[in-house]
Amino acid sequence: MRKIVECVPNFSEGNNRETIEAIAQAIKETPGCTLLDVDPGKSTNRTVYTFVGDPDAVVQGALNSARVAREKIDMRVHKGEHPRMGAMDVCPFIPVANVTMDECVAISKTFGRLAAEALGVPFFLYEAAAVEDYRRKLPHVRKGEYEGLAERLKEPEWKPDFGPAEFIPQWGATATGARSFLIAYNVNILGTSNQAHRIALNLREAGRGPDKPGRLKEVKGMGWFVDEYNLAQVTVNLNDYKVTPIHVLFEEVKREAAALNVGVAGSEIVGLVPLASILMAADFYMEKENLFILDEDQKVRLAVERLGLNSVAPFDPREKIIEYRVAGERNEPLADMSLRAFIEEVASRSSAPGGGSVSAAIAAMGAGLGAMVGKLTYGVRKFESVDAQMRKNIPPLHDASARLIPMIDADTTAFNDFMEALRMPRGTDAERTVRAERMQAGLKKAIDIPLTTMKLGDGAWDAFCEVARYGNPASRSDVEVGARALETGIWGAYKNVMINMADITDNAFKTRITQEAEAIVNRAARKCAEVLEILEAR
Repeated sequence: MRKIVECVPNFSEGNNRETIEAIAQAIKETPGCTLLDVDPGKSTNRTVYTFVGDPDAVVQGALNSARVAREKIDMRVHKGEHPRMGAMDVCPFIPVANVTMDECVAISKTFGRLAAEALGVPFFLYEAAAVEDYRRKLPHVRKGEYEGLAERLKEPEWKPDFGPAEFIPQWGATATGARSFLIAYNVNILGTSNQAHRIALNLREAGRGPDKPGRLKEVKGMGWFVDEYNLAQVTVNLNDYKVTPIHVLFEEVKREAAALNVGVAGSEIVGLVPLASILMAADFYMEKENLFILDEDQKVRLAVERLGLNSVAPFDPREKIIEYRVAGERNEPLADMSLRAFIEEVASRSSAPGGGSVSAAIAAMGAGLGAMVGKLTYGVRKFESVDAQMRKNIPPLHDASARLIPMIDADTTAFNDFMEALRMPRGTDAERTVRAERMQAGLKKAIDIPLTTMKLGDGAWDAFCEVARYGNPASRSDVEVGARALETGIWGAYKNVMINMADITDNAFKTRITQEAEAIVNRAARKCAEVLEILEAR
């Protein structure tokens, strides 16, 4: 459930190794940031950095790198083949995991404001963060480049979103915003570059021109021949993999190639990909082939095999999938304890772990019992008649149990922000105002954790009812215990939501969250009763 944002700042320096390394070091040394790639170009005189982190960390990493660029890059002497208008030319933020595009828009605005204030330079918002449509596309924002920037900044319609509306010769200007994750993807063709290009023209969004568009949205592509591999490739950029996923592109290339009597020999991903894009492919092939797979690593293996991602170079998920690449040591000390140690820790003379962590653990075990009964029913010869029901209802129970486990530790750390706010200075009115705002934000975060526990548990009820209805009758008591445990876990999380609600001053927030929590806890009582009634009637 960790939030991962990618940041890809482009700096107008591709030759000076000292400057390139200094910017990289600034990112590396930012807590919470993982630098994934540094790609300098000599002819473009430009370096592209790729790093990831949580929302707060990526903002700080981008700020730290921009400070170095402010000191070391002088646009007055810059020459290069790539269009550019500033020392940090562009700085997009991209949602990778558990983050929305709207959140990335907010992140880019925070960064733009803070960087403009700290550096005294102009920043423009583009793509999803753009306030005006005419500023949405980067080429429009960058029109005239650095050389035309001084005159452009005099025009009222090109007043920067942040920073001074004046030309800063050493820096220029920067565009920041939010965009979708771009996947560079190649499908291997056992044919010619001409055949590969014909396929690309049929599929890419631009097609063969305005009058002959291609079939797939958010796809740019062409065909070429790769001497190193001795094969042709349809090479594409998937600008939004949620619009055109990897597997859709791959299957469409296969279809086009078959029409040309040309073979397809797997594919390759250039750079990194989000886990979600690989799991989307796995889900597609599972449905297509009527497969039932629960474990994530097996789903990844299926996608790698069906897409032929090992065809020209090894595809190591630990290196190619962003979430795996940045995964460090799991910070779940409570969940990683033995059961005995956890219970003893709960029973110790300490307020944490407390009721919230225990509620998450109980809810996880409740959903886990439901998943267990489903798995003990599925694939058993005498229960084959209910295989379809089990295939449908095991995954939500399995997933709920897995996602509830991290909430055990999350609840214990939920008050960290609130406690930090308590320690803030309060000597002046301004300090007291900031402290109060931070305390309220901390309380809302502390409420969000048990509310999330409630939501995760709530999502398991319908599947629980189906397992009660069709599951192995020998496991009846397991279903009963599981349902009671899930209800108790949700009830306990509800109590943690409400006890923290007392000091919330935002009445609209209080009303909305209270109503949501009450609906979930009431539904839990009803659904638990329904599970028990189903079992009693069997």
